[in-house]
Amino acid sequence: MRSLPLTLAARLAPVVVLATAGWALSSGPLAAPAAAEKKSAPDSPASASPSAPATAAASRTYRDSPAPCEGVTKKTVTSLVPGAKTAGKEIPSTDESLRRTCSWNALKGFDYRWLDISYEIKKSDESAQAAYRQRTAEKNGGGQVPGVGDEAYSVVNLSTTDKQQTREGTVVVRASNALVVVTYNGSDFESKKAPGTDEINKGAIKAAKEGMAALEAAQ
Repeated sequence: MRSLPLTLAARLAPVVVLATAGWALSSGPLAAPAAAEKKSAPDSPASASPSAPATAAASRTYRDSPAPCEGVTKKTVTSLVPGAKTAGKEIPSTDESLRRTCSWNALKGFDYRWLDISYEIKKSDESAQAAYRQRTAEKNGGGQVPGVGDEAYSVVNLSTTDKQQTREGTVVVRASNALVVVTYNGSDFESKKAPGTDEINKGAIKAAKEGMAALEAAQ
């Protein structure tokens, strides 16, 4: 078999950079009067409720990521990535409560396919909305995907390296304070061509829908 012109090892790096490194819930400073005629009693109740941040945290719709390698069904993995091990490979994360990623890839004959899915849990809906806007702005030229999460976006791009085409689809889904991001790409090393736009786009959307269902089921 001829050698592959693409550096496949580079695909093992996560596709998306973690935007939020950790929770940073902070309460306001304790209120203190500018002037007081007499000191408060030592056992006076605190003016600020320490339970407020905990209440805000508890109101988050999604608190943990599901096991990412279970985010796409084995049947879909077999269909989208022929020859891949359906168990997938989870990419190590510095904080699994914030972000988890699983990938599948295989070369069958001269056809190469790569699929990955990432779950990102943000501290609030607003934080997830900001991350969603940033991701979709970076990948212009796509369109909305109706009926998936609160909002979803899909885009497909074609790239050529050393005369070898690769077509890659990305789907970003936001549901409340969580993001589900799917990347799906492919190349034919015999013809030097890439799979069609429709094939890549539909495959990425299918995986994203399954990933969203897994997120909901895990809560």
